[in-house]
Amino acid sequence: MRWGSYFAVVAAVVSVGLALGMSLPLVSFRLEGWGHGTFAIGLMAAMPAIGVLLGATVARVCAARLGTPRLMRLCLLLGAASIALLAVLPSYPLWLLLRLWSGMVLTVVFVLGESWINQLAVEHLRGRLVALYGTGYALSQLCGPLLLSLVGTTGDTGFWLGAGLMLGGALVLLGRTGAPRLDAHGSGAYGLLRFCRQLPTIAWAVVLFAGFEAMVLTLLPIYILHAGVPQALALLMVSAVVVGDAILQLPVGWLADRLPRQRLFNACALLLTLSSLAIPLLLRTPLIWPVWVLFGASAGGLFTLSLILIGERFRDEALVDANSRVAQLWGIGCLLGPLATGAASQWLSGHALPLLMAAGAGGLVLLSWRRSTPRSEIPA
Repeated sequence: MRWGSYFAVVAAVVSVGLALGMSLPLVSFRLEGWGHGTFAIGLMAAMPAIGVLLGATVARVCAARLGTPRLMRLCLLLGAASIALLAVLPSYPLWLLLRLWSGMVLTVVFVLGESWINQLAVEHLRGRLVALYGTGYALSQLCGPLLLSLVGTTGDTGFWLGAGLMLGGALVLLGRTGAPRLDAHGSGAYGLLRFCRQLPTIAWAVVLFAGFEAMVLTLLPIYILHAGVPQALALLMVSAVVVGDAILQLPVGWLADRLPRQRLFNACALLLTLSSLAIPLLLRTPLIWPVWVLFGASAGGLFTLSLILIGERFRDEALVDANSRVAQLWGIGCLLGPLATGAASQWLSGHALPLLMAAGAGGLVLLSWRRSTPRSEIPA
């Protein structure tokens, strides 16, 4: 086990989480200060999701030509440049292009980083190592806004600090080994449709969690406010969901190294179903607080276990290819989740957010129980 390489890759991805945690709110604040409306701000927020789809498409091909470590360092440098240019070029149309570009290059970082970590992980520690990576990234996103509050939003310090963090992430990868190896002449093992046919529960879980994460910081606070909860308390409730997602991934990873992973996957899907159904019933009671934590933990657990199940089977080129498909599904979930929930909330039910999550998780429970093990989905 190359521990130095493992912690270097985790540190590189954490640097991205911190940079995004500072730059994304700062972009929104700056646009609001320029007088742009919510649609313009929402369009800016959607650009990285489009970049995700583009980055996932080119990740394997570029890694095969340049090598995983070199490409990951290059994309971190390009990501740092895109954030720095936000400070240098204060123009809405240019910012749209920069956010699209950063979404694309940083998706490559995530694809390669998750592949590298799974390549390094020894089997008896895989659950804990993948969960530690997920927890580190989630906590970095939480700490990003805290750093922004310290440096302030009136100037461009947040942009420059974010760029510096990504530059540091590129530097810590120098000399690291154990990355997946790819054939420059390979064509890739999986298209997206084949991946979904052969690993349907993992594909469904990734889309479900991507939609969940896209909605937690955007639509969930609005849903809670519309239910009559005061704004300060609504923000605390959202924080409880995020904390549950971040902190409880380590216990999930620990259990994944000791229990059958398929059963744990099913348990997370069932827990997400039940906690989603409980939200409308318990929202105005003290019991909602543990429900929020379980809601975040079970959703995050599905994604962590999906990465673990992919890593226990694939290696090298097939591993990078599988994680590229995961990134594509992530982009689809980020786009479709908020759109479907927003439309259903406006025209069908005020409780559309938890009910749609319950429906998606319940469908995953049925699909997962139909298939004996994840290994039965994955071709040798």
